[in-house]
Amino acid sequence: MLMRDSAANFGAPPGPEPALLKALGQRSVVLVGMMGAGKTSVGRRLAARLGLPFVDADVEIESAAGMSIPDIFSEHGEPYFRTGEARVITRLLKSGPQVLATGGGAFMDAQTRERVSALGISVWLKADLDTLLRRVKRRAVGDRPMLKSDPAEALKELMAVRYPVYAQADITIHSRETQHETIVEEIVAALKAHLGLGAQEQGISP
Repeated sequence: MLMRDSAANFGAPPGPEPALLKALGQRSVVLVGMMGAGKTSVGRRLAARLGLPFVDADVEIESAAGMSIPDIFSEHGEPYFRTGEARVITRLLKSGPQVLATGGGAFMDAQTRERVSALGISVWLKADLDTLLRRVKRRAVGDRPMLKSDPAEALKELMAVRYPVYAQADITIHSRETQHETIVEEIVAALKAHLGLGAQEQGISP
């Protein structure tokens, strides 16, 4: 069963986006990026803004496995986790439209990227090292299986490998220390531009 958050829980959005939702169709808005990039916090507010369900892929993975992600890593290893992660994300994408927050390594899988491209619009929340480190340190490192050694060095290594792949996302948004609503509005504007809606909405011929 999908664990979806009601848009009403996060306040009334500035206004409906019927043209955007129509253009989106059954596709999901898929947030990708590093741990600490804000995928969950921004994703919930974006879902509220658009009137769509919000789904956290990591929560769904834990529900399907019956154990926490750190425990999956510890007991079964990363390859096992990645296989299950790809399977869950495929299932979620087929149940769109929604705002879907994915784990940091999900977009690294080529088949997952293909499914996201076919069934969604990918949005990379790109954050710099200082921002990520500051946010990650607010949570127990034990909750982050990839950061159990030196968080700063681990993040640097992950960024070097992942950022070139994240850059393949349809949209890139700079995640920074600002109000979540600001990031949400930037995503909405970028989605409109990506879907070719800006000019039509303003009554301007393309």
